[in-house]
Amino acid sequence: MFVTTQRASDDLVVRMKNGFGSSKYKPVDYEQLREETEAKKLASVNIQLKVKKTQRASKLTKDQTLVKQQTQVWWKEHEQLSESRIIIEQQVADLLEDCVLKYDFFSDINKMEQQLSEEREGYKECTVHPIWQLRDDLKHRIGEMRYHSLKQTEMANDFDPVKIVEQIEFVKKQQNDLIENLAQEKQVLEEALMDCEAQLINAENIGHEFCEVPPVLQEIHCPYPDLKSSVLSEYQGLADGYLSRIQELDRQSKDIDRNCKWSDTDHWIFRTIISQYPRDLPNRRVLYLDMLSRHLTDKSRQELVSHEKVWDMHHFAKDQRRALMESWVRYRKDFVVKAMVTIAEACYAYETEMTLANDRKKQQEICSELKEKVRQLRAHQEEASRLESSIAARKKELAEQQERQQNEREKLHRADNKTKIQKYKAGKQKAWAEQQQRDIERLEKLKEMMAQRAQRDRERVVFRQQVLEQRLSERKEMARLEEQEEEERQRRLDVLRQQVAVIAEFDPVRMMSDTKAFKARMGIGTEEEVVLQKPLFTIHTYNSQQIISDPRVRIEMALREAGLHNTLYAKEILPKISPPKPPRKDMKSTVFEK
Repeated sequence: MFVTTQRASDDLVVRMKNGFGSSKYKPVDYEQLREETEAKKLASVNIQLKVKKTQRASKLTKDQTLVKQQTQVWWKEHEQLSESRIIIEQQVADLLEDCVLKYDFFSDINKMEQQLSEEREGYKECTVHPIWQLRDDLKHRIGEMRYHSLKQTEMANDFDPVKIVEQIEFVKKQQNDLIENLAQEKQVLEEALMDCEAQLINAENIGHEFCEVPPVLQEIHCPYPDLKSSVLSEYQGLADGYLSRIQELDRQSKDIDRNCKWSDTDHWIFRTIISQYPRDLPNRRVLYLDMLSRHLTDKSRQELVSHEKVWDMHHFAKDQRRALMESWVRYRKDFVVKAMVTIAEACYAYETEMTLANDRKKQQEICSELKEKVRQLRAHQEEASRLESSIAARKKELAEQQERQQNEREKLHRADNKTKIQKYKAGKQKAWAEQQQRDIERLEKLKEMMAQRAQRDRERVVFRQQVLEQRLSERKEMARLEEQEEEERQRRLDVLRQQVAVIAEFDPVRMMSDTKAFKARMGIGTEEEVVLQKPLFTIHTYNSQQIISDPRVRIEMALREAGLHNTLYAKEILPKISPPKPPRKDMKSTVFEK
């Protein structure tokens, strides 16, 4: 907050009384202030120069880095294009060699290629070679003028600069005319190619995929016209939907191209440079913007960035169109397959219905025929029943007569059969009694055989029992013998231990006195002259020479040096090597034998 009230100050009063000669204020030295200001300005200018120098160095380093990266990218692209060119040329040559005998078109291509090569060689001889010859001639003359300055006057007469300049200008004019003619031919060819490309694009846009129904759907036979018309209308609706979306994308692309004010050459340069840089390249955008700024010097960075956005939109529209075309081809194929399946199912259902209708008609015809046959059969049956009743009456009388005769014959036959049955029963009874007797005899034989077999089994069981007892007794005897041998061995070991036992006499003085080792370490009782090579103590073990003489040690050292001491070969071969002297039998360990 600002203070709006006015107050009096004692300091202000004192200052007004003392005037300019106040002790609190000193006189100002403007010369010194001016020098300090100039020094600071000079320091500021130096700092500004250093900053500009640093910026220039940074820009130069950045440019060098970009140039290095650009060189790497373009060199890699050059190698890829060279390889692709070689492969394509080889493929074209192989194709021409394979098809030149089959089609006349390829022979015309070979003739045209030969004609173009001849025209190219003629162009070189007429235009390029004279220029290079003139250039070499000028270099030779300039070299002679430099190295023979003493004969300048003589050479000046031969060397006429005006004629040479006129000749050069004439050659330049010829070259310019030739380049203009070539540029016109190039423009005509490019326009023809662009017209062909536009026709192809229009043919692709209008293609048969959208305008015509597939011939398979048109030619297929469908018993139901409504179903076929609905399938065709569905296909047409689907095609119209895709066509409208593709036309919308084409319209967007045309709007983008229409709004773009760049020339075709600049646009081609822009598209070509961007295509040289792969999308996975680090710092890709900086690189191609730098290269675009080098090639398109009349375009600012803002124009390049805005055209880049337009190009991205155009590329995105093309990708969408390509994706739509791929989706349309895939969906069209699926739709045709589903339509074919649906029409096939409809044909099968129609055939089934026709078959059922034909069967029903045949059944009705069969029923009418059967009814007529039943009616006729009924009339025939009624007539047959009347005839049968009359015939039955006559047959009844004949049957009664035959029955009486049959009864008489049966009585005689029964008496005869009764006699035969009695004889048959008697024979059967006799055969049964004989079979019973044979079965009883066979049973007795089987019982006798089973008793003999049971006797043999009992004898075998007793024999096996005796053999088992004999084996047990032998095992007990062997265990007893082994126990006796172990006791005998322990007795021998005890005797051996008693023989090698240490017997020391009771000597308290020796026990309390110093040992020889202590005296030797303390130097008590040692001689004045000490033999350095003499060992300090007597060794009662193997020396190094004896240890090395063992072949097991030498082989183990060789395997260790070769790095094979832990392999299966070493584990298999080391236990098989015998020592120099066989070990004593009493040194054999029995710890792991149990």
